[in-house]
Amino acid sequence: MIVTMSTNATQAQISAVVEEIEHQSLTAHLIRGTERTVIVIVGQGKLESQDAVRGLPGVQNLTPITHPYKLASRQVHPQDSQVQVGDVQFGGPDIVLIGGPCSVESRKQLIETAKAIRDAGGQMLRGGAFKPRSSPYSFQGMGEAGLELLAEAREATGLPIVTEVMAPEQIPLIMRYADMFQIGARNMQNYNLLHAVGESQFPVLLKRGMSATIDELLMSAEYILSHGNRRVVLCERGIRTYETTTRNTTDINAVPVLKTLTHLPVMLDPSHSTGQRNYVIPISRAAIAAGADGLIIEVHPDPDHALSDGGQSLRFDQFAELVQQTRKLAAAVGRS
Repeated sequence: MIVTMSTNATQAQISAVVEEIEHQSLTAHLIRGTERTVIVIVGQGKLESQDAVRGLPGVQNLTPITHPYKLASRQVHPQDSQVQVGDVQFGGPDIVLIGGPCSVESRKQLIETAKAIRDAGGQMLRGGAFKPRSSPYSFQGMGEAGLELLAEAREATGLPIVTEVMAPEQIPLIMRYADMFQIGARNMQNYNLLHAVGESQFPVLLKRGMSATIDELLMSAEYILSHGNRRVVLCERGIRTYETTTRNTTDINAVPVLKTLTHLPVMLDPSHSTGQRNYVIPISRAAIAAGADGLIIEVHPDPDHALSDGGQSLRFDQFAELVQQTRKLAAAVGRS
């Protein structure tokens, strides 16, 4: 349920509505717009006495929310949200380009890559210190040593850092080093983790699960938003289909669909959605044309000898070419 307050509602009137909602054992989320305030009612029950709220001074009307995801819906928040991470703004006029290796492997590898990302025009650095791998015998990441290298790369280049969090107990450690959490496809429905990153109030890049529907992705975002953490960015990264010529199938439909259903920024990961570097630039072009707010790209100085996902990682010159092509496409769709 959405409570729309009148344009001249006072703070005391708004507080009285919140008090009544909480009296009915529900939670009230305030969204203050430029003209009016709306109060989103969420919880496990329903508003038993609507008249008790409707009759309060300053209340203009009550509107049911039709989607199971409430706070992520455009019905609640019609305007695009912006998420600020350092100097980078997701969901604004600028296309955000994130680049970096799948895994942090060494100081030389990471610093070289970070400088190449910066020099080409990328705005953020990605890199995994903790890696969820299908095989227990694959490289699992450097752990805290990798986080220390990421922080050093940020110091050397000024690029904010996004890195994957896999478990609630890792949250305090990663917050000491990084600027944004990434929740990977395998953890999109790790509800304990979603609750914990929601409580952290730290920016989150939430990737769609490889077999998840769009509604399931938005419900996972709702877990984070329900804790008052509105710094959520969604990421389409390809889904599992019967096609085997690529690692996954890029659901390009998801970009305009998500932009219609939710106010949250929407990124696309062409590296994981294709699994082959030859297809990364073409799919990146498609993502920008479809309305994506940015791209997250795997980049490595020597992809053929990468410890993870080398086949889908771009070389430095390929990333620079991607940036140039993205600039042209951004201008064509009215962005920068």
